[in-house]
This record gives sequence, C-alpha cells and structure tokens, in this order.
Amino acid sequence: MYLSGKYVHMICFPNAKINLGLNIVSKRPDGYHNLETVFYPIDLKDALEITPCSMDQPYRFHQLGIPISGDPDKNLVIKAYNLFAELINIPPIEIRLLKTIPFGAGLGGGSSDAAFMLSLLNKTFSSDFSIDELAAMATKIGADCPFFLYNKPAFATGIGDELEIIELDLDSYYFVLVKPDFSVPTKDAYSMITPSKPDISLKEIVKRPISEWKTLMKNDFEIPVFKKYPEIQKIKQQLYDYGALYTSMSGSGSSVYAFFKDPVKVSFPNNYFVWTNMEL
Repeated sequence: MYLSGKYVHMICFPNAKINLGLNIVSKRPDGYHNLETVFYPIDLKDALEITPCSMDQPYRFHQLGIPISGDPDKNLVIKAYNLFAELINIPPIEIRLLKTIPFGAGLGGGSSDAAFMLSLLNKTFSSDFSIDELAAMATKIGADCPFFLYNKPAFATGIGDELEIIELDLDSYYFVLVKPDFSVPTKDAYSMITPSKPDISLKEIVKRPISEWKTLMKNDFEIPVFKKYPEIQKIKQQLYDYGALYTSMSGSGSSVYAFFKDPVKVSFPNNYFVWTNMEL
C-alpha cells in the first residue's frame, strides 16, 4: 500500500475451489452453456506478490513453481493487471507468481490468481473499487473469476458468473484431492455433454447430510469423461474404497476430491498430484 507517495511490497495467496456437483442445464444462443454448481473454496493456494521497481516497462512478470506453457504475458494475472491499468495509473512493478495449484484440473487456479491480482492492486494503490466493481472486471477474465473475490461457498448459475452466497461449512471433514498427470480439455468435455435440467437443484442437495450426496449430487461431466479417461474413474473408486463419504470430479478438469469422516492414508502413483488437509 502507499506510504508517503511510495508503496511497499504486497503479497497474497490465491486459493483453489472445487465444484460440489455440476449440472449442465442448457446450451445458450452464444454457444456457451447455462449450468448450476456450488463453488466451495479450499486451502490449496498459490502465492502472488508485487513489488516496486525502477524500469522503463510497466511490469516484469516471473512465474515460479509448477511450469505453465505458453506466453507468460497471456497469463490471467497479466490480463487482470491490464484491466486494472486501464482505470488506474500503476507505477512499474515486479509481479511474482508461485504456482502450486495444478492447472487443467477444474480447480480455478488461473481465475483465482486473476481475481486476487485485482484485489491486490486495489489495496496496494489505495483504489476504492468495491468488491462488486472488481467482480464486474473479473467477469471479463473468466466466468468463475468473480467467485474468488467473495471467496465464500456460493450457488452459481448462468455460465458460472451469477452467484448466490450460501451457508455451508465442511471444515469438520478430512479432505483429499488427487490429479493424474494429464488434463481434460474444457472444450472436449463440453462437446460430450447433452444438457438437461436436474430433478433436484444442487442448492437443495447441499443442505442434505453429506452421506446422501453420493446418490443425489452429480457432475454431468463424469459419465462422458470417465469413458474417455477411465483412469479418472479409477481414482474416484479408489477414494470410495478408502472410505470416502463423498467423492467427485471437480468441474470439467481431471482432479478428483473426497471428503472423509476420519483421517486416512491414501496411496497413488508418484506422478499424481495429491493434496490433503490431514496431518498423519
């Protein structure tokens, strides 16, 4: 934040999310799909830092941790920076992003980084944009990007951009997240879906005991994705074999999460990404 006309370095920790259920309701005239899902934040986090620097260019971007292919200047963090810089004069900065959240996993890591970047710039340069105003900017970056500005459990509709904050606390459960060493392209996943309206809204299902979710809560991507990528289905079954109360693929990505009543040791191949909130 600014101190006597200068600012000190600022850091934040963008977190991932999971989808509790995902229903593809209909296809829109614009080619996108209407859906309903429940976004739930989890503690798996990246790190994002900005510091002042002296140089001719507006920013210098450093990406560490999990490698991301492609042009670094097309990273969603930079897209967020550019949106903000259209409205506020930003002096030259160094941007450092440490990636821990795997991409292509249905965890919203890139969207979270972008949303946190907007918030970080807002705080650092003493701007007075409200969360709702930042969310309007975030919508230009990605459909799930606004969620990370509120960062509370939310029932999402539309293309995932219409949010209703709900009361839901799963902190008493033990959690495991598993991602194999491949991703599911979002475009491919949607091409395999036949939209249909669910019999029971996810907004109602999440109010039920978690023991009932296995028969009530569905992710519409699972059936077609499991056919093409049976390894993901195998992960889900293995988590149930370990005693999970509920397990599901998150979003359209390749990660699978599970909730447990008691701590449990899980074992997966070394090339899998495995994250848990358990201390064993």
